Amino acid sequence: MIKITEIYKSIQGESSFAGLPCTFIRTTGCNLRCVWCDSEYAFFGGKAMSVQQIISKVKSYDCSLVEIIGGEPLLQKEVPALAKALLEMGCTVLVETSGERDISVLDGNVIKIMDLKCPGSGECDKNRWENLAHIDRKDEIKFVLKDEADYKWSCDVIKRHALEDKAALLMSTVFGDLQPAEVVGWLLRDRLNVRFQLQLHKLVWPPDKKGV
Repeated sequence: MIKITEIYKSIQGESSFAGLPCTFIRTTGCNLRCVWCDSEYAFFGGKAMSVQQIISKVKSYDCSLVEIIGGEPLLQKEVPALAKALLEMGCTVLVETSGERDISVLDGNVIKIMDLKCPGSGECDKNRWENLAHIDRKDEIKFVLKDEADYKWSCDVIKRHALEDKAALLMSTVFGDLQPAEVVGWLLRDRLNVRFQLQLHKLVWPPDKKGV
């Protein structure tokens, strides 16, 4: 059984898939407490569902792009089996993870969207650097920036680990904190091969609206 906060169909708000229709499976529970978290409502509660029940709900949305999010999905041991079942249905499967859990448990065909927590998150010391060995070119590494110090930290990490050659790189700002134009200016100045992104869903709907 997997604890589920919500399952819904919307558009992808982030990543290289931004703007595309997507079915989201939001699991319950997270062991991190990032200061800018926008999904605290998924920390507790939820409904226990079997993999088959989740699959049936996903099928009802008739959408081949599916993302498993949280909370932190990899806290629940049945999530890799769920991801594999979705792949066997012919879905494109994304798993968004904090980067603190071991991502090697996921099927190699899952597209992993993994955070590297910047200092401004308050959880930088939780990064599992060993996960970089399990990332490949189809996967995406995300940096959420609270301030310029986070940007400088991210640039150092990208260069030190040669991440531009390892995966697609994403940078976004903490909503309402850092001005997007500042980050774009830094990226152009520094000639980084990074995709800048906004949280598209927060521009379409109110930032605190759930299930969209």
